[in-house]
Amino acid sequence: MINAFLVFNGQGQPRLTKFYTQLDTSIQQRLISEIFTLVSNRPLGSCNFLPLPPLLAASGTSHSSSEPHNDVPSLVTYRHYATLYFIIISTSTESPLALIDLIQVYVEALDRLFENVCELDLIFNFETLHSTLGEMIVGGVVIETNGDRIVSGVRAQGTVAKRPVNEGRSAGLGAGLGMGGNFVWHGR
Repeated sequence: MINAFLVFNGQGQPRLTKFYTQLDTSIQQRLISEIFTLVSNRPLGSCNFLPLPPLLAASGTSHSSSEPHNDVPSLVTYRHYATLYFIIISTSTESPLALIDLIQVYVEALDRLFENVCELDLIFNFETLHSTLGEMIVGGVVIETNGDRIVSGVRAQGTVAKRPVNEGRSAGLGAGLGMGGNFVWHGR
């Protein structure tokens, strides 16, 4: 099960936070800060999987002894694209490689929806971020990974804002996440 899907910029500012399990707001804020610190301090060639920080592991929802322990959040999976970190917190029942692929599908869907997505698109069109994620994950369970279906579902909802035709893209933030041609993925 997916417990949370997070997107940060390089300065640690959350661009998307979606929790599928109930946590106190104070714990969510501390967790967001702790996970960003862990992920952003990793060397570029490092593995994209981490054990869950002790904050969430210790404060997870209460489990009785009769419940299986494989439903407890235990893994952080992430990918770094240009100026953004895409992070998934999950249980041990999820395949880390499938989660890496899920992040890839999410970024590709956003790139198709925004036509060369950049961080500013994420800031000003957060409804589209949530709609896209909602087409892919419901209640922490992945329900769709087909990019065409995801994009058509989001477009059918009417949440995609079109960028003005004369708006140019500059280097830096406007350079996009790189799905078009200058795709940059740091890590393995």
